[in-house]
Parts: sequence; C-alpha cells; structure tokens
Amino acid sequence: MKQNRDEWLEAAMTQWEVPLLRTCFLLLRDRQLAEDAVQQTFLKAWRAYEGFRGECSEKTWLMRIAVHTCRDVQRGKWLKHVDLSVCMGDLPPAAQPFEEADDTLARAVLALPEKQRQTVVLHYYQGLTVQEAAQAMGISRRAAHDRLAKAQRALKEALEGWYHDE
Repeated sequence: MKQNRDEWLEAAMTQWEVPLLRTCFLLLRDRQLAEDAVQQTFLKAWRAYEGFRGECSEKTWLMRIAVHTCRDVQRGKWLKHVDLSVCMGDLPPAAQPFEEADDTLARAVLALPEKQRQTVVLHYYQGLTVQEAAQAMGISRRAAHDRLAKAQRALKEALEGWYHDE
C-alpha cells in the first residue's frame, strides 16, 4: 500500500534531493536554476504521485521528471540571456567526502552536447542502467545506447593524453 503523498514527499526529498540537484546542475550549469528545477521536480512528483504505477524505480521516475523540468527551463526565452559558464565550486557537495581532484573529466562532460550530456549524467553519475536512463529521457534503449557511444567517443578524443590506458 502506498504511503500518503506528504509522507512520501518527505522521504523522497531526504533520499533524492542531492542526486537530483547534482543532475540538474550538470544539465543546467547553474546552481540557482538547478535548485529551482529540483523544487519543481518534487512539486510535479507530489502532484503526480497517485498516478505513479511503479513501472520503473522511484529514482528513474524522479530523474525523468527532473530531465523534463530542465528541458523546460532551457527552452525558456529569458535563459538565452543568462551566462551559463560553469564554476565547479558551485557544484553541490557530494554525498561522500572526496579529496581534491582534477576536474578535467567533469569539464569534458559539461562540454558535451545536451543530449549526450544527459545520457552520461544519468548513466554514469546517477548509476541508472541504459534502460532506466532511456526511460528517464523518454527515448528508446537503442537511442540511449547510441548517445552513450557518441559521448564516449567525444570524451576519448577530448581527454586524449589526459589519461593513460593500462
């Protein structure tokens, strides 16, 4: 039996706020826009909670709402006039502490075309399977797989010399 919407929302926010915020930031490249997108995501999910049939995981469902919300934000006319240069210091903190690291890979991911970036973020950063990432983006599994392959080729080219194969 489903819990009531308010209880669900509180639990979902505790569990998924940081992953959603990190995803929205990587898609929108702006912390304030990402925070607004996460709030909108939870509001949309709260409104649609009764209709959630469990055909995918809760994480996949919320990521799909977040991706669509970020697309809506990107389509807004005023956004075309906003400076979207990314400052890595604005990225929300990770759930686990980490040592100071080279941000070359993150910058290369942020430089990918939007559709490839979405796929990489959902699959590699959020740990969704290719099928779950495809569901979250509303595309076929094959399309998601193709986007990942293109992104991998672009990243390999962009990062040539930065890493070494063992």
